[in-house]
Amino acid sequence: MNKFSLEREGSTLILHISEELDHHMAVQVSKTVDTQIEKGNLRVLIFDFTGMTFMDSSGIGMVMGRYRKMNFLGGKTYVTGIGEGVDRIFTMSGLYRIIPKYEERTQRI
Repeated sequence: MNKFSLEREGSTLILHISEELDHHMAVQVSKTVDTQIEKGNLRVLIFDFTGMTFMDSSGIGMVMGRYRKMNFLGGKTYVTGIGEGVDRIFTMSGLYRIIPKYEERTQRI
């Protein structure tokens, strides 16, 4: 079973996603995160992919959509916990050109 959870630290929202991020999971995550973004007072969104084993193009779309929403509102988006397979997808898709990667989840810019 796919798993994701949210953690709020002040104006920072951390999305933890483990295992697989496919179309079905991307739809669920998008709706949940959008609800939090729409509540307001969110300045930073961090995608924590620790433990993720698979991500398809739906995952890329989900990340891009949330990045666009945060960017429109003047917020920042980061990723962390990137494994080798997901790192390759982020590199090939060009996501790293717009979304910085934290080596450690506790890192702050």
